[in-house]
Amino acid sequence: DDDFFARNAVRYRPGVALAALDADANTAALADGTRLAYDKLLLATGTSPAIPPIPGIDTVSYHVLRTLDDALGLREAIAQSRQAVVLGAGLVGMHAAENLVKAGASVTIVEMSDQLTAGYFDKVAAQLIEQAFTDNGARILTGSRVVRLEPSPVGARLTLANGQSLEADLLLVATGVKPNLEYLNGSGVAFDHGILVDDTMRTSRPNVWAAGDCAQAKHFFSPTPRVNAILPSATEQGRLAGMAMAGDAGIKPYAGGVPLNTYHFFGRHAISVGSSEAPEGSEVLTRFDEKTGRYLKAIFRDGRLAGIFGVNEFFDGGIMCQLIVRRMDLTAVKARLVADPLKVGRELMSQTWR
Repeated sequence: DDDFFARNAVRYRPGVALAALDADANTAALADGTRLAYDKLLLATGTSPAIPPIPGIDTVSYHVLRTLDDALGLREAIAQSRQAVVLGAGLVGMHAAENLVKAGASVTIVEMSDQLTAGYFDKVAAQLIEQAFTDNGARILTGSRVVRLEPSPVGARLTLANGQSLEADLLLVATGVKPNLEYLNGSGVAFDHGILVDDTMRTSRPNVWAAGDCAQAKHFFSPTPRVNAILPSATEQGRLAGMAMAGDAGIKPYAGGVPLNTYHFFGRHAISVGSSEAPEGSEVLTRFDEKTGRYLKAIFRDGRLAGIFGVNEFFDGGIMCQLIVRRMDLTAVKARLVADPLKVGRELMSQTWR
């Protein structure tokens, strides 16, 4: 509440966007016409939905899902929908599709990739997720691309590259996000796909930092900085930026972004931590019980964990992320870790965390 901010000497300005930044003058211009001077500045402006350049998309009504207002609007529309189409089979689109199915709508998911949840899970895990959706009545079109959108009596008509047409009374566009960077033009702060930062989240200007979904930071598995738009990375980056801005001597350089995603669907769950790619020379250990739908895959490089992925398998994603970041040699416990990642992960944490 307002008293919280007052007690902590924080001025909270809701509903006011950042319009422009002048890093030479140390000033920020807000959308309401006011200007703020700063000694140190943190940019944590997040992302917006990425809208694909499909011909006709500006002629139809569609939903996105990024903010609370988006969620409330979508919830109201879901209650009325009978024929829904979801563009994109990432986690946001899949969550929305499940709610549409449960509300009784006929749901079609259209995805350009050849599998669901690409970038999070491999094909075996994706097939398990897909089976759960088709068992509940959803229709899934992978390897499909929308080439035209136009209004129809139902709401929107979609034409696919193969000539097939779909009708939708509710269209959800869930095709990714893009960092909010418009205010940076002419600012003097360097950016690429996101705001370029060093290992303490400092930008190209010495008194400006950036963190979260708008920051393009070190990636743990790549020499090229990346935008890693997930909550764990945003939390860690924000913590480091705050320490750096406060001059905290205990700060440690950012280890790099490690993908970490958990996903619950139709009473089941899936989790992915780390790199989904198995580089040359890596060791891949898997186990799969078709009767229970339990699947686990772990990727090791030189005895060190590079990625672990499971469907209906329980393990602590945070612990697995730390095993990766700390580059722990797991050669002696690899088999045990794959057999029982929850128990062995906690053992390793209790024995080695300092």
